[in-house]
Amino acid sequence: MADTIPYLVDENDPDLESGMVEYGSCTGYLSRPKGGANLGSVIVIHENVGLVDHIKDVARHFAKEGFAALAPDLLQRTGGTGQYTTSQDAIAAIRSLDPGGCVEDLTSTLEYLKSQGFANGKVGVVGYCWGGGQSLNFATKCNQLNAAVVYYGRNPDPLEQVANITCPLMGNYAEDDPNIMPGIEPLKAELAKHDKSIDLKIHGDGAKHAFNNNTNADRWHPEAAADAWQRTSDFFKANLSG
Repeated sequence: MADTIPYLVDENDPDLESGMVEYGSCTGYLSRPKGGANLGSVIVIHENVGLVDHIKDVARHFAKEGFAALAPDLLQRTGGTGQYTTSQDAIAAIRSLDPGGCVEDLTSTLEYLKSQGFANGKVGVVGYCWGGGQSLNFATKCNQLNAAVVYYGRNPDPLEQVANITCPLMGNYAEDDPNIMPGIEPLKAELAKHDKSIDLKIHGDGAKHAFNNNTNADRWHPEAAADAWQRTSDFFKANLSG
């Protein structure tokens, strides 16, 4: 039941304006403080199962922190997340996506946010799992970003692309994540090679991949999630305000 999910922000929260929007060939879930102005904007990139309720809730959490948060449905090119009845089907569709198409859709999302009257023109990006890899990759492709945050995402391929990153970068990773952890030291080394830096934290005490997902009882780690959230919120406030 939805009301058993911890830390859920009500989809009808009276302090927020939330709902689906269309822009060009894209669709996404936008949440922002009602009547807010001069807002920093955050692109929220979903996991490998698409734009599900959990990611919409994450967008509302960012809105409660004072941001305009837009979570694009990157499965729109295959007909949209809503058409997939199982997570396995959504994952298969994610794997079929053209990486260049994802960058195009994220660029459209950024341009939409920058054009809105409630926004201050500063845009950050955050992604989770598959979306974490997309967030880091987008930072290598877009010089209009003001901040980028990666939650346990894969490195760009080739890794040398991190030389193109022009915005402040943060990473939140899990110690118990055998598929992602081997990429951490190479990422740090490649960034350092190009005089880039990352505010990177590896969360321990049993934290696993997808520790932020409070709808996944096997993965959610309340302490790691809370700490990573505070780090991310503070990072965006420092880089997207004004």
